[in-house]
Amino acid sequence: MTDTLFAPTRVGRLDLTHRLAMAPMTRSRSGAGGVPTEHNAEYYAQRASLGLLISEGAQPSPDGQGYPLTPGIHDQAQVAGWQLVADAVHAAAGHLFIQLMHVGRISHPDNTPHGRPPVAPSAVRPAGIMFTATGPQEMPEPRALELDEIAQTIEDFRLAAVMAIAAGADGVEIHAANGYLAHQFLAGNTNRRTDRYGGSVENRARFAIEVAAAVAAEIGADRTGLRISPGNPFNDVAEDDIHATYQYLVGELAQLELAYLHVVHIGDTELLRSLRELWPTSLIVNRAGRPREEIAGDVERGLADIASVAALALANPDLVERLRTGAALNEPDPATFYGGTEQGYTDYPTLVAA
Repeated sequence: MTDTLFAPTRVGRLDLTHRLAMAPMTRSRSGAGGVPTEHNAEYYAQRASLGLLISEGAQPSPDGQGYPLTPGIHDQAQVAGWQLVADAVHAAAGHLFIQLMHVGRISHPDNTPHGRPPVAPSAVRPAGIMFTATGPQEMPEPRALELDEIAQTIEDFRLAAVMAIAAGADGVEIHAANGYLAHQFLAGNTNRRTDRYGGSVENRARFAIEVAAAVAAEIGADRTGLRISPGNPFNDVAEDDIHATYQYLVGELAQLELAYLHVVHIGDTELLRSLRELWPTSLIVNRAGRPREEIAGDVERGLADIASVAALALANPDLVERLRTGAALNEPDPATFYGGTEQGYTDYPTLVAA
């Protein structure tokens, strides 16, 4: 690893000692009612040396839940649970941003506390299955949100951000990537609306922009980040006008001067360069499957200020030290990514333990 990756930087109101961050990863290990537990706090605290930890997605409302045992951030019991996590991360000298994730149509009624059908920009059923307590099931056709429900969903994000800060988090990341609700508004195959939230690029980008503006106005732009994944087909999303959509979206978001933009990069370097030019604050870039020697690449080339790491951070609590010293890395175990006990969660060995 080069010195570039280990140079200090500033994100929002945070001073970071290096340019690595932990990417958000769903782990499906929260307690009943979406309440984070001491076990979750241990997991995040183990990885505090990564500096900026972006949590797994937390639903901002019961409608926002898609998967089993994911955390929420919409009631006081969940706030108390997240306080355990924030306190543990801060005690280990780390920083925590809680990701706000409304899954939209990527859900099943059996996984939600109210058992209602999923909601989405339009009534378009996603391909694929959802894991539930009774086994894998096809995801149903969602119900299209009414205009007043869109306004309420934006309010849900705002209130969730308030609760995240009350829980001691340093900020929040709005999830507008990977085929979830905000991404569903952006993509033509999932957004067939004919009102002010559908049709043109400007209309399809409106929801993400309004959520970001509401959250930033409430908790401060310097405590607000947003994640995008241009062209990522995950969760049955198809985008045709990728450059026009994301250049417009990022240009509008840039006016808010958020703490950071987090880009899931799947190979369009021309687009990434244009977003780098548009974005005025910290740019975090995540590339899935990067070999070890490429982790610093985007930072070295000036395409990113910070590199976020997912599976390698999951498997290596002391990833920063391993990269700094050239030590061997633990291999992630995909069989233990979702659900379960401490195996594959808090039992990966550190260099000291090894």
